[in-house]
Amino acid sequence: MSDVKKVVLAYSGGLDTSVILKWLQDTYQCEVVTFTADIGQGEEVEPARKKAIALGIKPENIFIDDLREEFVRDFVFPMFRANAIYEGEYLLGTSIARPLIAKRQIEIVNQVGGDAVSHGATGKGNDQVRFELGYYALKPDVKVIAPWREWDLLSRDKLMAYAETHGIDISKKKNGGNPYSMDANLLHISYEGMALENPASEPEEDMWLWTVSPEKAPDQAEYIELEYTKGDIVAINGQAMSPATVLATLNQLGGKHGIGRLDIVENRYVGMKSRGCYETPGGTIMMKAHRAIESLTLDREVAHLKDELIAKYASLVYNGYWWSPERQMMQSMIDASQATVNGWVRIKLYKGNVIVVGRDSKTDSLFDPTIATFDEDGGAYNHADAAGFIRLNALRLRIAAKLHASR
Repeated sequence: MSDVKKVVLAYSGGLDTSVILKWLQDTYQCEVVTFTADIGQGEEVEPARKKAIALGIKPENIFIDDLREEFVRDFVFPMFRANAIYEGEYLLGTSIARPLIAKRQIEIVNQVGGDAVSHGATGKGNDQVRFELGYYALKPDVKVIAPWREWDLLSRDKLMAYAETHGIDISKKKNGGNPYSMDANLLHISYEGMALENPASEPEEDMWLWTVSPEKAPDQAEYIELEYTKGDIVAINGQAMSPATVLATLNQLGGKHGIGRLDIVENRYVGMKSRGCYETPGGTIMMKAHRAIESLTLDREVAHLKDELIAKYASLVYNGYWWSPERQMMQSMIDASQATVNGWVRIKLYKGNVIVVGRDSKTDSLFDPTIATFDEDGGAYNHADAAGFIRLNALRLRIAAKLHASR
């Protein structure tokens, strides 16, 4: 069918990618190399090795990599320095994982002498765009195979039937229905499909895997202290931690207190609206805490400029342009702003809420209590200075008002 000799497949061991593996073998008659990443999805990745071997993959063609630290250090943390949030709510948990997967696939292609890459993203979703923009940015002439745009297995039932026909072991939910379409990593877990395809339908409580419901969260609030260096959390409650350990710890703390659930209808890059549910407990804490330390340590105009960039930065990540020159340019500016973002933030966790109760920086705080006080400041601030400032800024308003009054 083609000249493809060796293809590197992003392989989870689940339904879609197991079917794709067999389909690639049958359709392209090519050698398949599987790549499975541990990015904190909360399940064992070694079973993917056994499944790949069972489907005829040579052991030397199976790559299983622990990328948790790289994922948080080089992708999640830089994004949170930007305070990125899509359409006011979504913390981009799926979006930010795709550039890392694409990067590693291309590295493996180069290592094994492959000529193609493949993924399990559907022709309806954003992930096909995210993966493939990454592939082409990193290896412009690579061949991309997107099975969902080629085959006729366009439903979960057809995939299940194909798997059964070819002896691919895929378990179903206990009630007999197909599993939710789920994606998980250290930052979040997402859910789509089944009852969620009706935007008016409330999600089933047993769908949520990482968080207790806020109603069932502890009645006692829990306080935590986060230490920042150059915009990144480096310690929790005085204990130094690696980036991945920071996020895993915050996920546990947030999940315990019912923090980080989200149910939205979002605008996909490919054109349609999509309903999805997300759990991002650690990220929800990180977003609130990071803005708190920035409020103390960033110059006003630097902070406001960063806020103006949030929507653009978030759309670049959501739409798959992580490797674009404009995202990298913005990242350089954002990272430069974080040089002074050092200090600590105290957070109260209570029944789904993340409440900032304190923040300080011994080295970079721009808060001057002698000027900010409502008490006698010993002459630190002259109230009369405000009059000229106000009159200058009101000048254009006064000119316009006089013009309109004369008509």
